[in-house]
Amino acid sequence: MAYLDASPLISALRTNPEVFEFSNGHLRHIPSRHSFHFDRAGDVRVRADCACSFLKIAENQQPALFEAFQEWRTNYWRPIEINREFAAHFRARSWLRRQLIKMTASLLRALVADRRRASTAKAGLVPAE
Repeated sequence: MAYLDASPLISALRTNPEVFEFSNGHLRHIPSRHSFHFDRAGDVRVRADCACSFLKIAENQQPALFEAFQEWRTNYWRPIEINREFAAHFRARSWLRRQLIKMTASLLRALVADRRRASTAKAGLVPAE
């Protein structure tokens, strides 16, 4: 049986990590639009609009490809995800969200103030001895 040679993919993951992205559980090569799905065992499925998807990646290359993918994800993609998440914490909120936060804060202050008034009133009702 003929197999797909994954050595160019392995090399590209190591030398040009910026041409890949990870989305919805798939590694995607941006220029070719090929995507690769890795299962937990390290097996790889190729999705492509061309004949590349007709061949399976050689079994003896799958461990090296999975290792290269794990390295790419840990050393390149994960820091990008963390930085995007960090930047999102400081993004300006929409007008609607700001208004909802203000209304929630006002309601919370009113409830806390009401509870304080109720506890102060109870403190004034001390039975006589």
